Amino acid sequence: MAKRGGFPGGAMPGNMNNLMKQAQRMQRQMEEGQKELETKEFTATAGGGAVEVTVSGSKEVLRVKLSEEVVDPEDIEMLQDLIVAATNEALKKAEEASAHLMGKMTGGLGGFPF
Repeated sequence: MAKRGGFPGGAMPGNMNNLMKQAQRMQRQMEEGQKELETKEFTATAGGGAVEVTVSGSKEVLRVKLSEEVVDPEDIEMLQDLIVAATNEALKKAEEASAHLMGKMTGGLGGFPF
């Protein structure tokens, strides 16, 4: 009766070593890419440029710039809405850059069944 399982000819352990090396290299590249991304800044505006928000790649608000004409004590709600809109757009840009980085790093994994 034939033996089941195992690695015929010992070929699989060598492939496993190569796979582990690739995974380690990919992990290093992802860590480097993440560090680089965290140093980047993403800026978005709202209200035709009246409100500008800048966030970091680690998704922290760094700056908020307001034009004088948008500061109307009679319409605080509009200013709040513009700040929220600009902040959300800047965060969206940071998230898209992060997703793009992950896509570049994991693009070669399409052949794996998991």
